[in-house]
Amino acid sequence: MRVVLTTWGSRGDIEPLAGLAVRLKELGAEVRFCAAPDEEFVELLARVGLDLIPLGPTVKSVVARERPPTPDDAFVLAAKLVAARFETLGRVAQGCDTMVATGLMPSGARSVADQLGLRYLLAAFHVYGLPSQHFKPGRRPGYAPEVDENDLDALWQRDADLVYALYGEAENSHRAAIGLPPVANIRDYVFGERALLAADPILCPWAELTDVDLVQTGAWFLPDERPLPAEVTAFLEAGAPPVYVGFGSMAMHSTPGVARIVVDAVRSQGRRVLLAKGWADLAAIDDQDDCLAVGDINHQALFPQVAAIVHHGGAGTTTAATRAGVPQVVVPQFADQPLWAGRVAELGIGVAHDGPTPTFESLSAALAIALTPQTQERAKAVGGTIRTDGTTVAAKLILDGRF
Repeated sequence: MRVVLTTWGSRGDIEPLAGLAVRLKELGAEVRFCAAPDEEFVELLARVGLDLIPLGPTVKSVVARERPPTPDDAFVLAAKLVAARFETLGRVAQGCDTMVATGLMPSGARSVADQLGLRYLLAAFHVYGLPSQHFKPGRRPGYAPEVDENDLDALWQRDADLVYALYGEAENSHRAAIGLPPVANIRDYVFGERALLAADPILCPWAELTDVDLVQTGAWFLPDERPLPAEVTAFLEAGAPPVYVGFGSMAMHSTPGVARIVVDAVRSQGRRVLLAKGWADLAAIDDQDDCLAVGDINHQALFPQVAAIVHHGGAGTTTAATRAGVPQVVVPQFADQPLWAGRVAELGIGVAHDGPTPTFESLSAALAIALTPQTQERAKAVGGTIRTDGTTVAAKLILDGRF
C-alpha cells in the first residue's frame, strides 16, 4: 500500500506523524511525507530515514517573527496553504492508495484525494476545533456575526462560517480547476465522516464529546534513540534534578523577558534550571552554573531525569511529560493548550497556569505546588498508565482497511 501523509504545523504535528510513518514502513507500506520545509523538520525525518516533501512556507517564518500573526496574515496563509496542497499533493499523491491529513485545517487535501480516488482520513491530536455539544469553539481570525455565547449550535455554525471565510474561495476555485463541484461547508468536509484521534485516553478522554466519529488509537510516539549531549549529562550529574523549561514552537510574544522570569522563578524554589531555547530563543540570563540552555534534545531520555517540566501545553509535550511521570506546569498560549493544561490539573499531575503570561510570582507559586511530594507521586502513578502502542494501532487500521 502507498500512503501519503500530510501536515502543516509545528513539531507537535510533525513528530507524531513521523512516528506513524515509521510504523507504516515497518509493516510494509510505502510512505510519502509532505510537510512544512523547516530545517529542523527535515533533520527530524532524515534521522528516521524519511524524506520531507516541502509543502507551503516554513512554520517558523510565520509564527516566530518579531510580531505575532494578524487576522490579515491568517487569510493570506490560508490561501497559500490551499494552493500548496493542490499543487504538491496533486503531484505526490499520484499512485497512492490512502491519504492521512492533519495539522492546521488541511483544506485542499481531501479535494485532491477525491479527485485521485484515494481513501482520505483525518487525524487529530485533540478534539479542539471538532464540533461538539460540550465545548465552545475557539476563536478564529476574521469577521463573524455576533451570536449568543451560550448557544452552542450558533457558535459552531459561526465557526463553520469562519472556516469558509478563510478557506472557501481558495478551495472552491482550485476544485473548479480540476473539475470538482464547490463545497458549501469546508470545515465538515475536511473533517470527514470519521477521524483518528491520536491521543492517550487517560489524558484525552474526550472521544465521545464530539459529533465526529472518532477512533482513539492512543498517542503516536516517534522512538528517539539519541544520547543526551555530554554537557547535559554532566549538568544532570552535577546536582539535584533540575526543572526543565521550554515552550517549543511558541515565540512567547506575550511575555517579554520570559527567560529572566522563568529562571528567577525556578531559583526561588531552590532548583537548577535547564532551558530549552526553542522558538522563543530562551538563553541564560547570567553566568551562574545552575542554569544550562540547550537546543533540540531527546525528551524521552531527558524528561524522566528532571524534577518538573514547565511548558506551553502542546499535545506532544504534555503527553511526553506525562509519560515520563514528572510533574508539570503548563503555561497555555492558545488553541488546544488550555484543554491540556486543564486536564493536567484535573489529574493532579501538575498545575495549569492562569493565562498565557507568567510572572515571577505566578510561576513561583505554580512550581511550589508541582514540586510537592503529593504531585510527584501522582505524576509517577499516572505516567505508568500511558499507552505506547498508538502508531501500531493506527497503522494496522489504515493498512487493514478497517477504518
